[in-house]
Amino acid sequence: MNPIGSVNPLSASALSRLDAPLPKIGHGLLGPQTAAPADGFGQMLDGLVATVDAKQDVAGALTRKVLLGDTDQLHQSVIAMQEAGVAFSLMVEVRNKLVESYQELMRMQV
Repeated sequence: MNPIGSVNPLSASALSRLDAPLPKIGHGLLGPQTAAPADGFGQMLDGLVATVDAKQDVAGALTRKVLLGDTDQLHQSVIAMQEAGVAFSLMVEVRNKLVESYQELMRMQV
């Protein structure tokens, strides 16, 4: 059972597909896998950062359209900003866990 439910901050949502296609990587929380498993952990993390960056770009573009008066879809802008914020928070937490794991490995005696 997934404790998060249907919330998936890193998948491509209908809002983000309007302006810019997002790269899809991994499986589950990261969306469908398009890269071969042999590509490596570093490339998977690069894809995660690219996904978060794309979400922030989409949120910025939607916000800019609302501020310039090109659209009156304020709710789409707010949703995109929240989605980008959640994706960024998740990325920061993953980074913190990776750093913590690395530090724990360095403390281990051989």
